[in-house]
This record gives sequence, C-alpha cells and structure tokens, in this order.
Amino acid sequence: MVQTPTKPLSLEVFLQLPETKPASEYIDGRIAQKPMPQGKHSKLRLELAALINAAARPQKVACTFLELRCTFGGSSIVPDLSVFKWARIPKEDSGEVANIFPLAPDWTIEILSQGQRPTRVTKNILRCLKHGTQMGWLIDPEDKSVFVYQPNQETEIFDEPGAALPMPPFMSELTLKVEDLFALLLL
Repeated sequence: MVQTPTKPLSLEVFLQLPETKPASEYIDGRIAQKPMPQGKHSKLRLELAALINAAARPQKVACTFLELRCTFGGSSIVPDLSVFKWARIPKEDSGEVANIFPLAPDWTIEILSQGQRPTRVTKNILRCLKHGTQMGWLIDPEDKSVFVYQPNQETEIFDEPGAALPMPPFMSELTLKVEDLFALLLL
C-alpha cells in the first residue's frame, strides 16, 4: 500500500512515526508498506539468514539482519535480509549493536512475496547499489530463480538448479547452488 500524504513528508518526520507491521518504507517522499510475508518467504528468509550467519559470523566476517531499517540517501528501506561486513556494523560505545543503521547494507537480499510487485523491490536493490552495496539478490520462490545485481554490471538470472550463485567478495567461504537455495523451503 502506497500512502501519499496531503503535504510532503520529510524523511525526518517519517522516522519519528510509529513502526508498522509489516514495515513501511520511505522512498522519494512517499510511504509504502511492505506486504505481509507468507510461508515460503518467511521460511526462505529465516533459513538463508542462518546459512549466511553460519558461514560469516564465527570469523566476524559479516552478520545478517532480518527486516532491518536502513536509512541512507534520503530513503529509509527495510530489506528482507541485510548483510553487513563486520567492520561496518554500527555499534554503541558499549560494543553492542546499534539500533539505527544509517547506511546501505553490503549485500541486500529481497524475497518476492506472492502478489508483490518486483519493480518496487528492484528499485530498492538498485538504490542500495548506488550507495555502496556490493551485491543484491532478488529471489523469486515461485519461479525458483534469483536475479543478481552488482554495481556497473548487467543483471544475471540464475534459474538452472546446478548453477552456482555468485557471492559478494567478503562471502567467499559460502558456496550455494540454485537447488540448494530452494531446498531451504523443504520441511
């Protein structure tokens, strides 16, 4: 649902509004609420985050965050998965993770929900790439495909089960084929 206020709303005012469930995003002066995640979306998001964290967290390479608000470049978006290199994770003086992430993730991953418009999600991935993100994935669970976005490169589509999915350079320890990704949907 896209909401257009009667008078323009600033990013600062948007950030003071109460959070919504599902999350709302602020893009180009407009508020758009994300769709409610469904079964495949939720399972894939949870399992993929655990897989990435298992490969990256023990060595303090990176950490995956679910539905994390990232505010940068005049927008405030909530990717399904935001992966940050360890050194870029905002921290408080105490060493705890900060609540506010005023930067784009190093790797953004979006999972299409049934009925969700891929154009809006793609725009968010491209917005991230313009602000330093190294890689973006758009996963379509129904089509069993992954669109991979990288700065200054053509978009690649991975839909062959045995195809190896590209990873950002900092995730060189993780290897994943298309069939492995979608096997995460199995119970």
